Amino acid sequence: MITKSLSRVMLVLTGLGCTSPTAMNSDEKVEARSTRGGLEKKSQSTSERSEDRSSRGLVTDIEKVTEQNNDFRRVIYTASHSQLVVMALPPGEHIGAETHRDVDQFLRVEEGTGEVMLGSTRRPVGPGSAIVVPAGTKHDVRSAGDKPLKLYTVYSPPQHRDGIVHHTRADAEGDTEHFDGKTTE
Repeated sequence: MITKSLSRVMLVLTGLGCTSPTAMNSDEKVEARSTRGGLEKKSQSTSERSEDRSSRGLVTDIEKVTEQNNDFRRVIYTASHSQLVVMALPPGEHIGAETHRDVDQFLRVEEGTGEVMLGSTRRPVGPGSAIVVPAGTKHDVRSAGDKPLKLYTVYSPPQHRDGIVHHTRADAEGDTEHFDGKTTE
């Protein structure tokens, strides 16, 4: 079960063969980098940088990054087999019904309220809601409140070009981009 406390946990996406992250608190991030001699650690205040990118992976305060995002879609990090994206849906906006044939997707709502559609089922969502969309499932997310619905999503495998930013849904719909095989590393 995902709880509110989980949203305070730093999200770590690492490539294959990377060392697992060390425990972190909200005042400190530990950048873990594979080196010849093992694990190199570097402490840093979260107020100094919002994210740390090592040679393989990302450590970031995903709640803060998600809440500060105002773009419809912003790709934060792309690995070979997964991709981290933040989204902001203005009141009344929705992602658009879609089906990813070969892509599983995880979404987590950080701010706002809305509704998710999975197949023919609709459910309300709000801060702390987690949504798992198996490949082949028609889905949509709609912002239903009076403030933007802010969420992050993990695609597996990646769905979008690394680093892409769509400021609005119209920008996204006008762009035919898809993952081109290039990762953040």
